[in-house]
Amino acid sequence: MATGVHLPGNEETIDLQQQVARLQALLEASRQVHSTIREEEVLEQVLRIVVRELEMAGASFAGTTHVYGDEPTDDTVGVLRFPLADRDGKRMTELLVAPPDGRELTLYESDFIEGLSLQAAVALENARNHKRNVAFARVQQDLDAARLIQRSLLPQTLTTIPGYSLGFRSATCYEVGGDYLDIVELPDGSVLIAVADVAGKGLASAIVSTSFRSAFRAMAVTGMPLDELASRINQHHWEEGEESRRRYVTAIFMRLQPKSGELEVLNAGHNPGFLVEPGRIAHEFNAVGTPLGLLPGMSYSIEKHGFDPGSRLLFYTDGLTEVFKGDEEFGPERLLNEFSTCPAQKADGILDALWTTLEEFSAGGPQADDMTALALCRCGINPEMPA
Repeated sequence: MATGVHLPGNEETIDLQQQVARLQALLEASRQVHSTIREEEVLEQVLRIVVRELEMAGASFAGTTHVYGDEPTDDTVGVLRFPLADRDGKRMTELLVAPPDGRELTLYESDFIEGLSLQAAVALENARNHKRNVAFARVQQDLDAARLIQRSLLPQTLTTIPGYSLGFRSATCYEVGGDYLDIVELPDGSVLIAVADVAGKGLASAIVSTSFRSAFRAMAVTGMPLDELASRINQHHWEEGEESRRRYVTAIFMRLQPKSGELEVLNAGHNPGFLVEPGRIAHEFNAVGTPLGLLPGMSYSIEKHGFDPGSRLLFYTDGLTEVFKGDEEFGPERLLNEFSTCPAQKADGILDALWTTLEEFSAGGPQADDMTALALCRCGINPEMPA
């Protein structure tokens, strides 16, 4: 009678072959899971593999609508859960598996699903990161376009005023900002200048700034007095609604009569404008009313002043004074001193010097707010001074 022959090492060989087969199956499953960068497709691939390859009754992902086969629920007999966590250990979702007839998983099935879950977690996190990166790139593209548009709304060519030097600078904290500057030549030969600052920073303030520009330009060309102009813009901004009121606008307006050198200035809740005249103490145009759009029915008053040869004027937003070196603020007093003592006689040279001083003061620190400034100088004294 024949008897069975036991071959040493045969069981070990079979076990090794099984391990290789399992590894090959898992590698193929991983390849399929990582073959896409779309989150929906990653989840669908995992469920398909679990149900079709392992012949489970059904599988789903918690908190999603992705289901394959019979949907596992808390009442499903033998339902098993396999969490999917990101690299930081934060749970992203959970794989629910319903074995056929509620039976227990074999060791092979359990190991396979656990390995698949680990690969699925990596693929899912990559897909979500890719989606965020695409969304960020799209937003960045839109912001870049918005920045170019906003730059185009600034005066593209400086108004030439015989006997005067005019210049401005504007730098946003982010891609777009809430600072506004405009120069409008009026039919009577006068020049209307506005420097304004919308409350807040970023895209929302930029949108309000654009709306403010439209209102200002529409009213400015009528030649109405500055006090009426400010009152109408204030009411217009208020009536645009609650969100606009939260983005109120501080502004300083000036009308210059170039031939006579007469100034009319109106400050609506803005930083004081600086006027430096030869042989005199610097004059400040302080606020005479609330910011525009903050309260309805407000009235404003005009301050008149001469602008003699050799005088210089500076309008700016608070980004220039709120530059910090550690806890120390640059402040309006330091700005006025730098403006008053700057040896340059032309507007561009003065602004270059101010920006250099601010950069040196901040020691290369990040810009914390939008920065806009306009300088106006009247020629006529010591033209040999450096520009």
